[in-house]
Amino acid sequence: MLVHSRKAKWAVWVLFLVLFVPLFALPLLVVLGASLATHWSGVLPSGPTIDHYRAATRGEALQALTTSLLTALAASLLALAVGTWAALAAAALKKSHRRVMDALFVLPVAVPSVVVGLSVLVAFSQPPLLLNGTRWIVILAHTVLVTAFAHQSVSAAIVRLDPAYEQAAASLGAGPARVLWRVRLPLLLPSLTAAAGLCFALSMGELSATMMLYPPDWTPLPVLIHAATDRGALFAGSAVAVVLMAATLLVLFAVSRVRTRASYR
Repeated sequence: MLVHSRKAKWAVWVLFLVLFVPLFALPLLVVLGASLATHWSGVLPSGPTIDHYRAATRGEALQALTTSLLTALAASLLALAVGTWAALAAAALKKSHRRVMDALFVLPVAVPSVVVGLSVLVAFSQPPLLLNGTRWIVILAHTVLVTAFAHQSVSAAIVRLDPAYEQAAASLGAGPARVLWRVRLPLLLPSLTAAAGLCFALSMGELSATMMLYPPDWTPLPVLIHAATDRGALFAGSAVAVVLMAATLLVLFAVSRVRTRASYR
């Protein structure tokens, strides 16, 4: 820590707990408590049960979790491919042109996600590319929403790359494609995995655009949570929300392990 005295360290920790507990930890603990209860009429929940988790891990909820995982995985991979390609291409452009490309990629996150959902719905509801009513329009909307984060992460990493590695490879006879695959991408691997994890987490929690686009046979888990809480099933919705958080954290933990190994390489 930057603070050296013991009293100052204790003050920083107390300030951290005062801010962290009510703003971040307490809401999550409330959801966790509600997921294990049947009643909440007092300060603490009552009627402990795990029936909500039984329902949240089978049937419609399990199918929705699978849908969310597949959607987030597909959107993350597509966003990572497009964002990395654009970042590598922009690195060779002039600074003014690079700013224009950055602005284009940031635009989808600069407007409300419901606007992105509406634009995708209007653009792909008629030939020649009719996606409305299919799972692909949901995956496309998620990809549009998260590509900006992949692009920005990779762009920031490219700026920090030491050009000496690429110059050394080129001087030894390696062509541009070989330099890309054997030098640049391995050096960017930690940033690529971090970008993939961020895109995955954002896609798993996306709701606004998804509500406008999802077909009945492709219902992601956030939509199911919204439907449960909308009809008053708060305890069942809390259990599904905990399952969503747990699944997202498990995937992020796996991605972090890959990133750590890539960093050591």
